[in-house]
Amino acid sequence: MTHHLVVLGAGYAGLVAAKGAARRLRRHGGVRITLVNASDRFVERVRLHQLAAGRQLRDLPLRTLLAGTGVQLAVARVTAVDAAARTVRIDAAPHVLTYDTLVYALGSTADTTAVPGAATHASAVATHQDAVLLHARTQHSRGPLAVVGGGLTGIEAAAELAEARPGRTVHLVTQGEAGPGLSERGRRYLRGALRRHGVTLHEHTRVGEVTADGLVLADGGGIPADAVVWAAGFRVPELARESGLAVDGRGLITVGPDLRSLSHPEVFAAGDAVAAYGPDGSASRMSCQTGLPMGARAARNVAAILTGRTPGPLRLHYVWQNISLGRHDGLTQFTRADDSPLPALLTGRASARFKEAVTRGTVLALRR
Repeated sequence: MTHHLVVLGAGYAGLVAAKGAARRLRRHGGVRITLVNASDRFVERVRLHQLAAGRQLRDLPLRTLLAGTGVQLAVARVTAVDAAARTVRIDAAPHVLTYDTLVYALGSTADTTAVPGAATHASAVATHQDAVLLHARTQHSRGPLAVVGGGLTGIEAAAELAEARPGRTVHLVTQGEAGPGLSERGRRYLRGALRRHGVTLHEHTRVGEVTADGLVLADGGGIPADAVVWAAGFRVPELARESGLAVDGRGLITVGPDLRSLSHPEVFAAGDAVAAYGPDGSASRMSCQTGLPMGARAARNVAAILTGRTPGPLRLHYVWQNISLGRHDGLTQFTRADDSPLPALLTGRASARFKEAVTRGTVLALRR
């Protein structure tokens, strides 16, 4: 009897999981793999700030990336998962997929729910469509921009937009410090780089509301802006919570060390959709540096179970945080395995070249 493995989502985690499982099960007959994704293209999420600024990205058709693997691609949106019945509903034929094993890797979107007006008036940069819409909204405007969020997404978006629109006022607003995972030396370099790009940094500044005219701050002040970019956190779709899978308070699927669902062991989860924790009890951060090893571990563990072996635990070991600061500047913060910052930094053009090499190398690995 054929065993059907269904992988939901073809981001970094999902694509690695599907291709890895196909490679590991190539000699194991009776396994069919279906990869479901809303688009027929792979999106380099780490480059979306470039797309938002008007730069062209490489075209990466999923069928080309999957060639020779035997993985079947279903281009469709997932509308529901029934964990009890082991079915997935999609908005294209065949409309219902029945699975024996599921890898859930549907990722995350921008969280525009925390502040009034953000969902209505702000633009995001979390998906390909977000970035295209943001570019369309800002390319002909000369007025100020406000980017909310001092994490990597917000920093990269602010620097890229400022470089692409010289002379335009760009504000970066964050309720804490910009680059919270950086060392003090790293934060000093970051602040200087933002100044050089003409980005006005507002740290320890809380946004109370987003309006059509910009930001209303919690202290009663305001920042006028023609467009607001919302990069203050991410959230996952409600699909997992509604499916019957065990989730935490944020809607992330709760899993064991082997990435199997705590409520449904035939379901694995990887990437932003997972509540995975390190040895120190801290939650894994949403990034491709997390998603890639998760996808690889899910593939190994699916193959292990189907070939009668014991699945192994996920071991996350961080190495760096790479931050783009425009096309010719960057900041690489080297880290300990637990993601805490080391004193070592790589900055400027060397960091920009390093991140570009890592990003291209990731796509090369996905091709293989």
